[in-house]
This record gives sequence, structure tokens and C-alpha cells, in this order.
Amino acid sequence: MNPAIMVGLGVLVGIGASFSGLGGGFIMVPLLIYLGFSAQRAVGTSFLAILVISLSALFAHGKLNHVDYRMGIFLGLGGILGAQIGSRLVEYVSNEAFNKIFAIILVALAVRMFFQK
Repeated sequence: MNPAIMVGLGVLVGIGASFSGLGGGFIMVPLLIYLGFSAQRAVGTSFLAILVISLSALFAHGKLNHVDYRMGIFLGLGGILGAQIGSRLVEYVSNEAFNKIFAIILVALAVRMFFQK
């Protein structure tokens, strides 16, 4: 894969995630799948990219006093457990099933955001 395309994709994901508050994976994973990655590889690759993006965003939002560090730590602890469980479960899900589940989640989020006041 062309590194320039990946950098451009990272820029788009970083902007989208910072603007929307959605995790970058909701933006990056479908794009990586579109570019030919398997669902499992797209998820794993996005986690590495999101780590780098998140550290940068944390620094920027921290300087603006937009971070509740205490709640972030608690969310992170729960996320560690969830990530361990999820990374093992994804091995048992086919690409086709993964794509359908992911699409349902994205549509549900879009509908909720559309009707939110």
C-alpha cells in the first residue's frame, strides 16, 4: 500500500475523529476494508494508527483543558478488558459477518445522531 495514501487517510481520520468524537476506528476500519484489508487486519492496523492519533489528540485537548483525566482512566481500564475480549472474539467472525455487524452499528449511530437534538 502506498505510504502517501495511508498518511492522507490518517489525516482524514484524525480530523473526523477529533471533530465527531467518534473513535477513529469507526472511520478508519471501513476505509481500510475498502482498500482491500481483511476485517481483522483493518481492525488491528487501525488500533496502531489510533494509538498515535489519540496521543496527539490527548495532548492538544489537554492543553485546552478538555480532558477529564479521572474518567478517562476508568474508561481506559474498562476498554483494556473489552479490547482483550474483542480481539479474541474477532477471530471467530468471518469478514462477511464482520462487515454486516459493523454496517449495522454505523447505521444505528448515524440514525441516533440525525435525530439527536
